[in-house]
Amino acid sequence: MPAPRVALLLLCGVVAAGTAAAQELPATAADRFALLDRNGDGRISRDEYDGDAFFRVLDADHNYRVTVDEVQAVLGPQRDGEFSAAEWVRITDLNGDGELSAEEMRRSSQMRFQSLDANHDENLELSELQMGVGRR
Repeated sequence: MPAPRVALLLLCGVVAAGTAAAQELPATAADRFALLDRNGDGRISRDEYDGDAFFRVLDADHNYRVTVDEVQAVLGPQRDGEFSAAEWVRITDLNGDGELSAEEMRRSSQMRFQSLDANHDENLELSELQMGVGRR
């Protein structure tokens, strides 16, 4: 299974990887999990699954809008089975203006969290994240 690089914890399959800031995004689900589990309790809470942090990382020019080019800069080259930057923006762009707002990212993050939380306990375990990795 290819390892997505952006959380598209969001819709792409990588959880709020924005907390990694300018670092290379972790390649494995276990490494992404460890990065997101800020308090080290073995679970990722809604607070740790932070769409706002991801938005701040993507918004390179700090104009409060995220473009396909900004997403592409974080995603890098598209891998087989992964969303392209354009696909990811199109799916996340709720108002259809071709850019992402902080609110759109927040809503997308919340939806992704819900879809990954298989046991509905309001936390993500590593197994839930691994099952969601690579899902288109």
